[in-house]
Amino acid sequence: MSGFKKFLFRGNLIDLAVAFVVGAAFAGLVKDFANSFITPLIALIGGKPDYTRLSVAINGTQFPYGIFVTSAIAFTITAIIVYFLVVLPTTKLIERMDRGKEAAERDCPECLGEIPIKARRCRHCTAEVVPATEAPL
Repeated sequence: MSGFKKFLFRGNLIDLAVAFVVGAAFAGLVKDFANSFITPLIALIGGKPDYTRLSVAINGTQFPYGIFVTSAIAFTITAIIVYFLVVLPTTKLIERMDRGKEAAERDCPECLGEIPIKARRCRHCTAEVVPATEAPL
C-alpha cells in the first residue's frame, strides 16, 4: 500500500490531474463561447451549420456523415478561437517577458546540443569548448 500511496502523491500525477480538470473546464468554456457567439455569427452569414441530419444509405444501412461534418466544423471553430484568443496572446506575452533576459545556454559547435554559456565541455558529446564569456567576438 505504501508504494501505491507514494504513486498517488507524486507531484506529476497531481499536476496531471489538475491539468485534466482545468482542461475539461476550459473546453466547456470554449464550447460555450463558440455556441454563444461564433455559431450565431456564422448563422448570420450562411445559415446555421448543423448538418447532423445528412446521411447516405448503402444497401439499407444508414451512414450519418452529417454528425462528423458538424463535429469537424465545431472543432475547427474551437481551434481557431483557442489559437487567436489564447495561444497567440500568450506567446506574445511570453516573448515580451523574455526580451530582457540574457541567454543562459548556447549550442555546442560539434553536436549542436544546448550547453551552458560558461561550459568548457559539452555534456552531450564531451567535446572541449571555449566558454562564451571567453570566446573572441
